[in-house]
Amino acid sequence: MNGAYAAIEISLWVLSLLLVILFARSLSKYRRSRSRVELMWGTGLALAAAAMGVEAIVFAGFVSSPLLQAYVFCSAAIVGVLSLGATRVLRSPRLEAGYTAYIAATCAVVAVASALTPMPTSMVSGGIITGNPTLLLIVLSTLVTGPATVVLLTASVVSLRRSRKWQTLLMIGGALILGAGGTLYIASFPVALYYAEFIGIVLLFFGLVSLPTATATKSPTSTSSTSH
Repeated sequence: MNGAYAAIEISLWVLSLLLVILFARSLSKYRRSRSRVELMWGTGLALAAAAMGVEAIVFAGFVSSPLLQAYVFCSAAIVGVLSLGATRVLRSPRLEAGYTAYIAATCAVVAVASALTPMPTSMVSGGIITGNPTLLLIVLSTLVTGPATVVLLTASVVSLRRSRKWQTLLMIGGALILGAGGTLYIASFPVALYYAEFIGIVLLFFGLVSLPTATATKSPTSTSSTSH
């Protein structure tokens, strides 16, 4: 039993570290390109890393109301912020601006509500966060996760029809699965979050790590064609 608990604890910290690495990679790309898309992906990955870090800390036996409050907020905000990184695929500046304002407003409301709502330590059972937040937090979180899931699904379909780049699909698919886990947690299916986090992080890792390589392989061709 101790061995199994140790394996889970190690896996949570490894996934947290992997998310931090992906966040650092996105941040580095943003500093070079100043791309809003990279900034949104990076922020979403930072939230995911924070949520995973809380899971690892709680699983180790350190439980507090502020940790659980932060976790509930991150579970809702992850999918909202990651979906902002996919709105550029829709090619509608007006929609992008309006949706960004909506996600910023609803995430701010969830953040305030989470901070003002004490979370009992009874939410944790066997090191796993299984308790449900209040009905108000569930409703407010749905205002973020519902539209964000629709945006991610739409961006996936549009991206597939336009370019069929598997790297982009991996990124959006990983964000969608990761966000779906947070949605299921808010909807009282907490165990699904752990499976979704693992699958979503793996997809995001391969999508984000392989995407620059794919872009780099095209640049010599484009350079030669331009010089001619």
